[in-house]
Amino acid sequence: MLNDDPVLQIVDGTVPIAGRPVLRHVDMTVQRGEFVALMGANGSGKSTLMRAMTGLRPLSRGSVALFGTPLSRFRDWHRIGYVPQRPSAGGGVPTSVWEVVSTGRLTRRRFMRPLLPRDRAAIREALEVVGLADRHRDGVATLSGGQQQRVLIARALAGEPELMLLDEPTAGVDLPNQQALASTLATLKERGVTVVLVAHELGPMAPLLDRAVVMRDGQVAYDGAPLADHEVHGPFFGPGHHHHHQESVRPHLDHVPPVLSPMDAAHEEVQP
Repeated sequence: MLNDDPVLQIVDGTVPIAGRPVLRHVDMTVQRGEFVALMGANGSGKSTLMRAMTGLRPLSRGSVALFGTPLSRFRDWHRIGYVPQRPSAGGGVPTSVWEVVSTGRLTRRRFMRPLLPRDRAAIREALEVVGLADRHRDGVATLSGGQQQRVLIARALAGEPELMLLDEPTAGVDLPNQQALASTLATLKERGVTVVLVAHELGPMAPLLDRAVVMRDGQVAYDGAPLADHEVHGPFFGPGHHHHHQESVRPHLDHVPPVLSPMDAAHEEVQP
């Protein structure tokens, strides 16, 4: 039976990197079935916040809870699908699409156990959702960058997650693959999967959004109804925008020197 706990909650989240505060006192709650975009300029802290949600970037203060369980006690990683920024889906190792996607079942089965029929069915389903079922035998290195990104999404989907976390899934991806990605995420939304993604621009994904959270200088500058890309990257959001969780826009953000995160430019492929 489903409970009413938020799928994801971060309270007073603060993360320093090399002694500099990259995230400062971030509060954010995501409810079941929501489709949320973390947006903002490069260096605003959005990718660091994504990593903090999974424990890849520990908090110096504050707390994170997944499905109502504190992160330190959370063990049900099969409920989480994480898609990192894309370096290469194969990591430079010759491997097939099927082999990469099959690693997504590791959260559902014991290490070194052979794939069961249910595992194979989940892998096939994930490949079908991202539109790559006909390429399952191909080497990942033969695919375009956008197709490799879809392989990483299929790997996450193979674990049958309830929450999908995607870090810049459209970065460097051409429009046809952005549209394929939007179609994939629309399918997940229809199935009730909760989606949180980091995006510099939304493109074809914009109609899917329930909510936008805009990061600025390591803090939440806006949390509310979806915004157009040009609004996100404007000089300031102004008092007219609805704030979902914040009392008011913090006007002093205009006067805080930008905090640049080395992690925002990093390209990692790490499983939680």
